[in-house]
Amino acid sequence: MSDDRPISSRDALREHYRAPSELVRRKTIDHVDQGARNWLAASPFFVLATTSDSGTDASPRGGPSGFVAVLDEHTVAFGDLAGNNRLDSFSNLLEHPDVGMLFLVPGSEETLRLNGRAHVTTEPEVRERCAVDGRVPRVAVVVHVTECFVHCGKAVRRAGLWDTPSWRAGDERPSAAALLNDHLELGLDPAVIEADLERDYRETLWGLGGEDVE
Repeated sequence: MSDDRPISSRDALREHYRAPSELVRRKTIDHVDQGARNWLAASPFFVLATTSDSGTDASPRGGPSGFVAVLDEHTVAFGDLAGNNRLDSFSNLLEHPDVGMLFLVPGSEETLRLNGRAHVTTEPEVRERCAVDGRVPRVAVVVHVTECFVHCGKAVRRAGLWDTPSWRAGDERPSAAALLNDHLELGLDPAVIEADLERDYRETLWGLGGEDVE
């Protein structure tokens, strides 16, 4: 595309949109109130957005409902469970502490958004607050919340995210195994990769981040 007409200023961008309503302008608060606490207690999944000098990253995070602990009205924390050990998000925090967090509750169209500044810690008391089924993580991420607000459910409703009849059948869904096979040019039967992925899920799903797996 040689002429995609990029918008280069806030004023030029705003020309294409009406002003936000008074309610929208006022809905952002700088702390975790009781409503947000209730949402976090029910949420088993969020997306963590981080940045670095080389780019941006969005990482899914999941656990039992309430796995993100509210330390006080300005601070939340979560422990690191088993992942791929790339440490993309954590490495980004060493460069840029600013984060965005988008929390989902299954069945709810609205989402909760928290923005703030984060760091990785090994402080024992924080790690204990982030324990999952009595397992204390090796490290935890502490987020000092600067913005907290609910996001409307239009995107989730448009997507039909919780509309189970609209979900594709298992054999119609894109295959992560086939995607890996293409990415890495492995030349394998995707069924072999699928079996390996499933074995890894069974053996490490509730392991702690960085934990050795036999």
